[in-house]
Amino acid sequence: MTFITHLACSKCAARYPAGRPHNLCTTCGGPLLVHYDLDRARKEWRREALAQGPCSMWRYGPLLPVSKPESIVSLGEGMTPLLAAPRLGARLGAERLYVKDEGLNPTGSFKARGLSCAVSMAKELGIRKLAIPSAGNAAGALAAYAAAAGMEAHIFMPRDAPMANYIECRMFGAQVTLVDGLISDCARMVAERAPAEGWFDVSTLKEPYRIEGKKTMGLELAEQLDWKLPDEVLYPTGGGVGMIGMWKAFDELERLGWIGPARPKMIAVQAAGCAPVVRAFDKGAEHCEFWPDAATVAAGLRVPKPLGDFLILKAVRDSAGTCLAVTDQELLDAGQLLAQTEGLFAAPEGAACVAAVGKLLQSGFLKRDETIVIYNTGAGYKYLENWVTRFDVAEAAESRIGGLVLPR
Repeated sequence: MTFITHLACSKCAARYPAGRPHNLCTTCGGPLLVHYDLDRARKEWRREALAQGPCSMWRYGPLLPVSKPESIVSLGEGMTPLLAAPRLGARLGAERLYVKDEGLNPTGSFKARGLSCAVSMAKELGIRKLAIPSAGNAAGALAAYAAAAGMEAHIFMPRDAPMANYIECRMFGAQVTLVDGLISDCARMVAERAPAEGWFDVSTLKEPYRIEGKKTMGLELAEQLDWKLPDEVLYPTGGGVGMIGMWKAFDELERLGWIGPARPKMIAVQAAGCAPVVRAFDKGAEHCEFWPDAATVAAGLRVPKPLGDFLILKAVRDSAGTCLAVTDQELLDAGQLLAQTEGLFAAPEGAACVAAVGKLLQSGFLKRDETIVIYNTGAGYKYLENWVTRFDVAEAAESRIGGLVLPR
């Protein structure tokens, strides 16, 4: 059961019917968002019913767009743990610090949520060929879900994307094109080739359903905190769809009557080598400028200009949040601190939020007695080449560990 009614452009509000393939708004080029009959949902759906649902993001099916249960393509995504981090908090000066660990999703990142929903809708709509530009983790997730659905997946990723992402895409049988450039170059290639090849473009926000899967991070957070949202949410922001989705989820939950009007301050964290959202926020702008020569070890943060920039900035400002950037050295140091204090091996993107917490506590923006939630969006195990150079292995007795030739 779904309460979906229609889609509407996030810029000009033009309406589009549900049950048909859509990309961007044909009137103004804005991203489309899914709308639901929340008045009906409020009458017919109770949050107590969640306990009878699956232990995955699909427990929130009435607020997801899939209308036929047989269309759902699931690998068990969602319901990731919300972990207290008292030892890390003690080091940073925070009394109630939590980590929402999305690295435990299928394919090791939060991207599983969005691609599960997008591939499920593609299946429902009869689409058989999907294409995506990706910095890495979205590629791996599309490849996995397309394989599970028996669809074609065409992947375009930067040549210097994490090796784990390339390998998983090949293992799942996807067609992979490595590009000498950034994710923006990959996106251009997908857009140029998709019409002739018959591919459906599932780029970030160029189709309306990935955001619906990612919004379940916000639905879960509310459920895990017994329907009382935290004071702050720190989110590593590349394309920023997770933040946009969570902000949408909080609005839908309030309209259902499941939470009140209080909202967390939404904090967008970027890398100093690619911080278009931070720069736009600091300038008071509604849109980002393209960030030239983007460079950071956090592949998921290397997005020179997110398509949903205006939605990210609106969520931050409406929540009285903020945006900040951290250096690669700061995020790598913070990732190691998280691992050594809490036993969590985070992706560089999630580690950036750990570094940001320290900075914001020092500045006074965050208070030590507030409830603070960090989103770690992926598993550190997928970024081993970023971490191995931190350790001195020149004096190791063996130069090989598990067949890996370590640098000297």
